[in-house]
Amino acid sequence: MMKMPALLSAALLLLLLLLPGNLTEISEPVPIEVVVENSLLGTAPETFSTHVVYRGILLGALKRLMSSDANFKFTYTEDPNYGPYLESVNGVAGNDKDHTYWELLVRTPDGKIIRPDVGIGCYIPSAKEQIILRFTTW
Repeated sequence: MMKMPALLSAALLLLLLLLPGNLTEISEPVPIEVVVENSLLGTAPETFSTHVVYRGILLGALKRLMSSDANFKFTYTEDPNYGPYLESVNGVAGNDKDHTYWELLVRTPDGKIIRPDVGIGCYIPSAKEQIILRFTTW
């Protein structure tokens, strides 16, 4: 009788793997745009198109963009308490002395601009969002 729970568990797991919509199914890429703005220089924003996998994080989309477009580069630092945060975009780095940093904003498909309460390592973009990387001061 001890084998019955193990067999039921194995059968249930196999059934879950075979059902549509399971974790093994490959989903369509989620298209997003990345807009780079330098509010200090007043230069025209640069817009880049990329995608993120379904429920994927922004950091993955930024890495994908950097590997596919030579005009987009970024660096980030891993903070042990807060996770990854942007250090530089296209050669422009934030600086504590000058009180400059890269702000993360999101323009939703309905035009609202929000400031996520998480950074590039946790933010999960939705389809057709504009991810705004704005160089600014604090």
